[in-house]
Amino acid sequence: MNNKKIKIQNWDFDYISCSAEVLFERFETSLKGLTDEEAKKRLREYGYNEPAKKKKRTVFFQVLSKFLNPLVVVLLIIAGFSLFFGERINAVIVILMALLSVFLSFIQEYRAGKEAERLSEMVRATATVYRNGKAKEIKISELVPGDIVDLFAGDMIPADLRIISCKDLFINQAALTGESFPVEKTAEPIKPKNYSPVELTNIAFMGSSVVSGTALGIVVKTGLATQFGQLSRRLSLMPVESAFEKGIKRFTWMMIQAMLVLVVLIFGINAFFKKGDIIQAFLFSLSVAVGLTPQMLPMIVTLNLSKGAIAMSKKEVIVKRLNAIQNFGAMDMLCTDKTGTLTLDKIVLEKHCDVVRNDDEDVLRLAYINSFYQTGLKNILDRAILRHERILVKQYKKIDEVPFDFSRKMMSVIVEVNGKNRLITKGAPEEVFKRCTKYELDGEIFDMEQLILTDLKTEYDELSADGFRVLAVAYKDFDKTKERFSKDDEQDLVLKGYIAFLDPPKPTAKKTIDNLKRLGIEFKVLTGDNELVTRKICSEVGLDVKGIVTGEQIDKANDLELKELVKTSSVFARLSPLQKERIINALHANGRIVGYLGDGINDAPALKAADVGISVNNATDIAKESADIILLKKSLMVLRDGVIEGRKTFGNILKYVKMGSSSNFGNMFSMTGASLFLPFLPMLPIQILLNNFLYDLSQVAISTDSVDEEYLLKPRPWNVSYIRKFMVILGPISSIFDFLTFAILLFFFKAQEAFFHTGWFLESLFTQTLVIHVIRTGKVPFLESKSSQFLVFASIYIVTIGLILPFIPLGKYFGFVMLPLEYLLVLGIIVVLYLFMAQKVKAWFIKRYGYE
Repeated sequence: MNNKKIKIQNWDFDYISCSAEVLFERFETSLKGLTDEEAKKRLREYGYNEPAKKKKRTVFFQVLSKFLNPLVVVLLIIAGFSLFFGERINAVIVILMALLSVFLSFIQEYRAGKEAERLSEMVRATATVYRNGKAKEIKISELVPGDIVDLFAGDMIPADLRIISCKDLFINQAALTGESFPVEKTAEPIKPKNYSPVELTNIAFMGSSVVSGTALGIVVKTGLATQFGQLSRRLSLMPVESAFEKGIKRFTWMMIQAMLVLVVLIFGINAFFKKGDIIQAFLFSLSVAVGLTPQMLPMIVTLNLSKGAIAMSKKEVIVKRLNAIQNFGAMDMLCTDKTGTLTLDKIVLEKHCDVVRNDDEDVLRLAYINSFYQTGLKNILDRAILRHERILVKQYKKIDEVPFDFSRKMMSVIVEVNGKNRLITKGAPEEVFKRCTKYELDGEIFDMEQLILTDLKTEYDELSADGFRVLAVAYKDFDKTKERFSKDDEQDLVLKGYIAFLDPPKPTAKKTIDNLKRLGIEFKVLTGDNELVTRKICSEVGLDVKGIVTGEQIDKANDLELKELVKTSSVFARLSPLQKERIINALHANGRIVGYLGDGINDAPALKAADVGISVNNATDIAKESADIILLKKSLMVLRDGVIEGRKTFGNILKYVKMGSSSNFGNMFSMTGASLFLPFLPMLPIQILLNNFLYDLSQVAISTDSVDEEYLLKPRPWNVSYIRKFMVILGPISSIFDFLTFAILLFFFKAQEAFFHTGWFLESLFTQTLVIHVIRTGKVPFLESKSSQFLVFASIYIVTIGLILPFIPLGKYFGFVMLPLEYLLVLGIIVVLYLFMAQKVKAWFIKRYGYE
């Protein structure tokens, strides 16, 4: 291309308002298309016609990213110090904890990712173009600016095209704009007020599809320059951190901060105040660090999320990103697209009525005859009429027809009825009105005066205001001798009535919305369709329309104004993809945890920005790629199941978090106190690690536990402040019984170092392992809420291991000694008293701070 020509991938040149001849000149092409040599040259210059894709990480880097978890990093640092000082067993135990967390998490997410990849369905991979004057099929990725593309019904639009010639062309661009009905495209130059896809009637956008008609188009944009490509590039660059990930991060850093304070304090006490062995004191402090670190958190989280993913897969819901399960349960706001999500994405005939909107079977019969006998390509509305009800029409002999054209916006068929030839017209009401001089009502025919015409138009306007796509039906009788008809005969018609179409709501939509409302989830509708249609659908599915905001208003609002706007409005119409994303971000700024349900290209940024993006199996590839969860069923009822599963999953994760944080904090509090008055370390480093490892192992069974019904009734986001309060209040309760144990060991049993270590090890292990049964419910354990059988078994199993360790040869490797029966009996009483006290304090805590 010479330097005088503009960069054709930019909007520097107005493709929309110029003629086809000017386009050919600018793109140095013709109706014969490009030569193969020129196409190759342009392919090198402009690149492949592909959307942006997020760079896939290798398995190695996926595993490596798991090691960057702050908890895992802390464990590896501790293991490194242990190895440096020769404590190999300590190091092995810590490394084993880290590896279990990392690889279990990786394996589950890797499996989920592979399953999602199998779901991705490639759309038509070739396009018909003219090269060297001949039509040929080429890969869509090899299209270049200036290519001439042939379009037929059923084709996907392979790039952004300017239509240069067409016949009866209707394009479905719902995936881009959210419009329910196909839009008419023409080859005429236009001068739109703005460049929104809705107004560009001579541009066919990549990702939309041809519903009917044929066309020739010139490729004006490819790849990342297309509207589809711009969205994909934005998505590939969007950083995503969900509410769950933020919550985990806040909790993790809270525990690390607590760990650092206590570790430094304990090291100082043992190394300087008591003038002990500094290396031993340092190793003891590292062990305390491990004791305070919820090192199994990544593994427990992954186990619970994996179990949730498996449960959801049985209900035909694929979880692409495990963390999305918790977000599903925590969300308190679900934003949804309309077309194809709340609605069937299928146009049906909803009403057939006379001129005053009373049901009229004769109107349906005339419309059916018109659609049945027309020989042109039946559009989506004709198919809806014929599908609505089967009517016998063979008794009506077809005489002639007047085909549809875009200037008249109507078509007519002529059939023989009762010895006469009747012309039956169906078309746009405003065009049919112009040709009517009479109207029929209750079997009588009246003159259409100007006043009456105004009233009739009002009836039509009210149907339109209800969100219907309306066509008028009219007729005129001719003498049987007339057999040839033209558009000039479409005069002096009798207006019979209207047929009204709608993309109806899914049968499960209303019930799903009611169920989710009962679970504390608020709804907002974000659609590219117009506000009239949207209001109609919202009323039918039981959504309370508090206020309707359009895309134009969104553009005028700054971020602060938008934050207020989203608080008071429930329906947002005529939105662009990026406006949907802005609304999601505004809801985030208001502290909401947001889910988004959508299936189109125009939904992709919102799906990515939401805490949990939900799509369906027949969605566009870019929507499925952006989503976290994919519904394989068309029924929306699985949404409720997903929310319940998410809340169960998070409830079980929180059981471990509350138990681990409070028990560990209490234990380390006891360590600090014991270090002040004991002449020896309160517990050996290896014993701390073993204690932690054993009771953490028992918590693996939490994923099988049930969750109280009351807990499932409202969204449960991360509340680190609540967890901190729980830790600070419940933790010291265990310390009280630790100090009681210390007193009994020292004053009643005159325990020496090894006896003390063994005695406290057992008390610490038993209380931490068994207290989960108190913490797991807001009710009275076992009486009002029962633990799962596996959790009970795991607790008994770990307690039994702890009990027999001092009495077998393996125990001496950990520094244990055999304990007298009397101590074990006293220990049993201490454990029972502790669990009773923990229940009382928990009940008081819930009464004061609630149950999270």
